[in-house]
Amino acid sequence: MEAPSTPFALVLTTAGTEEEATFLATQQVDEARHMQFYARFQDEVVASPTEIAAHVDRARSEVSDAFRQIFDVALVEAHEQLVASPEDLTAKVRFVTLYHLVLEGTLGLTSFKFITDYLNDNGLLPGFVAGYSKIHHDETRHIGYGVWFLRETIREHPEQADTVRAMLRELLPDVAESLKLPGDGDASSVLGVSEDDLRQFALGGLTRRLEIIGVPLETVFA
Repeated sequence: MEAPSTPFALVLTTAGTEEEATFLATQQVDEARHMQFYARFQDEVVASPTEIAAHVDRARSEVSDAFRQIFDVALVEAHEQLVASPEDLTAKVRFVTLYHLVLEGTLGLTSFKFITDYLNDNGLLPGFVAGYSKIHHDETRHIGYGVWFLRETIREHPEQADTVRAMLRELLPDVAESLKLPGDGDASSVLGVSEDDLRQFALGGLTRRLEIIGVPLETVFA
């Protein structure tokens, strides 16, 4: 959980205007609140450090190589590039594309949609759903910032559209692989949904946001 929030702090130092800096400061506060919510749920509801540690270790061993590529490699590299050159616009565009468009806007929103649908449909963990829904509200605002930043940057620096395309060409195969469900693929489902359900939701949202940014999805692999 620390990897996405730690590099985000650096983006605050790259704000081009007072208004952008103010918004990014609010996102930093949001991220801290989100961590507090998950920590309290872990400590006060689950209340079993040994069980949590075992679950995290098991989940970590079962995630796909594609998932590790996104979080352990691409995110780390984008962060390191921004650390090395915080004034580099291309480095910031790469990071915002990864963090706001892919992690929050594609994987994050997809996870929220299907996890909360399942919990609501089955009357499970209402307190968690309430808290997670507040986090979702924050995340949609963060994604709005990312879309705004990329749209305005491309308007002023049209060549940065190619930076977004290059980042998506690098990431989307791993995103698609990360959305695959366990099992043989024919009848596999998680939380009562199919792999097609997951992909259609994720792709639909990404397609809409790319249209707003000015980099239609069909141009990414053209």
